[in-house]
Amino acid sequence: MLRREARLRREYLYRKAREDAQRSVQEKKERVKRALEENQLIPTELRREALALQGSLEFDDAGGEGVTSHVDDEYRWAGVEDPKIMITTSRDPSSRLKMFAKAHLVRPARGRGSSGCSHGRVSDSLSPTVGLIVSHLPFGPTAYFTLCNVVMRHDIPDLGTMSEAKPHLITHGFTSRLGKRVSDILRYLFPVPKDDSHRVITFANQDDYISFRHHVYKKTDHRNVELTEVGPRFELKLYMIRLGTLEQEATADVEWRWHPYTNTARKRVFLSTE
Repeated sequence: MLRREARLRREYLYRKAREDAQRSVQEKKERVKRALEENQLIPTELRREALALQGSLEFDDAGGEGVTSHVDDEYRWAGVEDPKIMITTSRDPSSRLKMFAKAHLVRPARGRGSSGCSHGRVSDSLSPTVGLIVSHLPFGPTAYFTLCNVVMRHDIPDLGTMSEAKPHLITHGFTSRLGKRVSDILRYLFPVPKDDSHRVITFANQDDYISFRHHVYKKTDHRNVELTEVGPRFELKLYMIRLGTLEQEATADVEWRWHPYTNTARKRVFLSTE
């Protein structure tokens, strides 16, 4: 079994590397094509390759519908069966961390099934800033977040009763390629809800800070809905994505990393195109 898992991971990483290389070539082709169509100078870094790229453009077509990518391998069975979730903490967790880990955020009462699972780890105590790691098994990816501005359930005024139904998900502001990647990492932690579920979980991105909010709702009449926050609430800041799983942390390739010390780091946003 272990040999089979290792082989499948190697095959997945090989396909991912080939896909990245093909995407890079395709982006270069698009830049050359755009320059030719707009009668502009070809970018300096592409001039040596321009003739070869232009020659291959005539063999390209607008097809490709149904072509799979590494994402299809990662989340092929997402939505078919409910995910299995395992939540761990760092050693000797504080009482607040235990309370946070026990919150039924991604563990509805009747969740069973799925051939893979997702692994989340919350490190250290919840004050003032800690880390949250989400690892999707068996191939990855593994996302690393800073967790901040945590407000526990009992700290929220007029607290509502937490439902254990499978939640509807709202994701907002994830418009870039990286943003959609992060949105998938988060939303595939949750099972598909039933239509009559009155539980809502929101991941809203603003300036690369992801706000988590948790509500239940009830219809007051045929037009209006009343929201009640049930908590907890917190903010996530992505700082790295690795292609492997958590146990491959020392060897897995880094897909994306935040570089906070570059000159433009504070001016740029990565999860949104706006």
